[in-house]
Parts: sequence; structure tokens; C-alpha cells
Amino acid sequence: MMDFARARRTMVDTQIRVNDVTDSRIVEALMAVPRENFVPDALRALAYLDDDLAVKGETGSRTARYLMEPMVLARMIQAAGIGPADKVLDVGAATGYSSAVLGRIGGSVVALEEDGDLAAQARQALGGESHIAVVEAALGAGAADRGPFDVILLQGAAEVVPQSLLAQLAEGGRLVAVVGTGRAAKCMIHVRIGQEFSIRPAFDAAIPLLPGFAAPRGFVF
Repeated sequence: MMDFARARRTMVDTQIRVNDVTDSRIVEALMAVPRENFVPDALRALAYLDDDLAVKGETGSRTARYLMEPMVLARMIQAAGIGPADKVLDVGAATGYSSAVLGRIGGSVVALEEDGDLAAQARQALGGESHIAVVEAALGAGAADRGPFDVILLQGAAEVVPQSLLAQLAEGGRLVAVVGTGRAAKCMIHVRIGQEFSIRPAFDAAIPLLPGFAAPRGFVF
């Protein structure tokens, strides 16, 4: 039987600490949350793999869904500068792993997921976390009725960050997302200052695109 606690420590030591994640709260959260509980049973042995992990395959017009690579998730959380009282919107929460980690760092978390099957799995996995609410709605729409948010994290890449999400940031709020695809993609921090947004790069990253976050394509004749 696999020793998941040992695998979790190895993940933190070999993927997180060595990649400039210095916030002890993030390290402690990753040590505390059992990632194996948020993946399909057949993939539990791969829960701590240094890669994005598919939790739902491609079906029809729906693209596959992933838990983000642990190192990228940790660095995005650190870039967001989350305080202990911050209200966080986790966009594309999938089975809820990222929300569970965020719930140990911020004050409250809204886990936004549009796939009904994944949302149900997240509710089950997060059942005892009263400060984490799973909301089923279109990812690009956000959760305006529960905002404004101090931090918004996207659990997948975006070619374009929707204005509808930026509008849900509180004053001084941060939206952190990997923008772009492939080798050109970068984690970007968007900070609200009044009605304007400052944008700066944090680090290079390449993760799967979130459904609905591709740039509009022109017609081809």
C-alpha cells in the first residue's frame, strides 16, 4: 500500500521548496491536504506527480479537466499574497484540491466549478470545510453575488482574462492567472487600483487551458 504521507513530504521537498516557495503557510497547507482524496481512485498513486493531473477526460465538446501541477499552484498562491482574512475566488476548482489548500491560507473560499460532476466531487471532498463554498456556475461569469474578492485564482491557463472576473476584485484585490499557452505563457498578477488594473509578470508557466478562456477566433473563409 502506498505511503501517501511520505509521497506528500517528497512532493513538498522536491517540487515546492526548491522552486522559490518560501511562504511557510503554503508549505504547511500542502503538507496538510491529502491530494490523493481529490483524484479518481485509479490515479491515486499518481496524486503527487510533478505534472498536471487529469481528473476528467475529454467528453464530446467538453475539454479534459486537470488539477494544476503542484509547483505552479504553490507559486501562484505565493504571488497572490493571500492574507488570513482574505476572501478568495477559486475559478475552475474541479474536484476542490486547490480550494482546500487556499482554505488553509485565506479567510474564506468560493470554489467555482461549472462541471456538475466535478462540483459534486468537490462538495464531497470538502464536506467538512465550512468556510469553503462550492458554487456551480459558468467559470467566466465568476460569483459576483459573493464578492467582491480580495484574490481570484484561475486553475488553468487563459488566453484572455474576462473583464467580468476583474470587475469582481475588491480595491487592491489581485487576480492571478497563467496567461497564454505553450512556452510563451506567463503567470500574471492583475491588481485593482480604483477602476484601473496594473499587470505584472510573476514567472513562466505552461498549464492546460481552462474551458471558455480561449481568445475569440475570427472566421476563416
